[in-house]
Amino acid sequence: MLFLVLGRGKTGSQVAQVARERGHSVRVVGEEENRNAAALTAPFLAGFDAVIDFTTPEAAIQNMRACLANGARVVVGTTGWYSHLKDMRDLALRRGAALVYSTNFSVGVQAMFRIAGELALAAPDYQFHITETHHATKVDAPSGTALSLKKIIEAANPRLSVEITSKREGEVPGTHVVEARSESDCLELKHDAHSRRGFAEGAVRAAEWIAGRAGCWDFEEIFQELK
Repeated sequence: MLFLVLGRGKTGSQVAQVARERGHSVRVVGEEENRNAAALTAPFLAGFDAVIDFTTPEAAIQNMRACLANGARVVVGTTGWYSHLKDMRDLALRRGAALVYSTNFSVGVQAMFRIAGELALAAPDYQFHITETHHATKVDAPSGTALSLKKIIEAANPRLSVEITSKREGEVPGTHVVEARSESDCLELKHDAHSRRGFAEGAVRAAEWIAGRAGCWDFEEIFQELK
C-alpha cells in the first residue's frame, strides 16, 4: 500500500518508519509544505490508499476537510479537535470517504479503557482520579486519552465525578494513571508508554484496515479486528 503521512514530528516520523517496516510505501508531508491543507488536492490524494495525520489540532481540521471532501481514507492520531467530530463524520459519509480517529492508537491503552470501565463498576463507592503526564511540547491538556478515561468511568458509574491532573515534563511520551481510593485502600490502573512506537503501530494498522472502506469509526470499535 501507499500511505501519506501528514506531520514530520516525532510521532509522524515513527509512523513512517513502522509503515515501511510493514512493507508499505510512504510519502511524508510536513506542515511547512501543506499550509492550510494546500497540498491536499484531489489528484494528489488519488494516489494514496490512506492518509495518516499526526499534526496539530488546527492543521488536522483543515487536513480532514480536504481529504474527506475528496473521498480519501484518513486515520487521525491528532487530538484536541473533537468539537468538530460531527462535521467530519457527516462529511465522510456524504463523500463516501472513511475516517478512523482516536484519542490514543495504542492497543495497550484500548485495553486500559475497557478495564477502567470494569473497575468503575466493580468499585462503585470509590473516588476516582486521573493523572496524565506528557512531554512539555504537547499542546492540549488534559490529554485526549485522559478525557476518554473520564468519560468511560463516569458512563459506567454516573454518580462519579472524575477530576484530572495534567503534567507536562521533558520528553515523556505519555503516562496515564487511574486511581480508585476509599478510606480502606487504593487501587491504581496505569499505562506507561515507553516510546511513541505503540501509537504508530496502531495508526498504521488502522490505515491498513481502512483502505477501501467507507464510513467513520472510533479506533476502539475496530482495534480487535486488526491484523
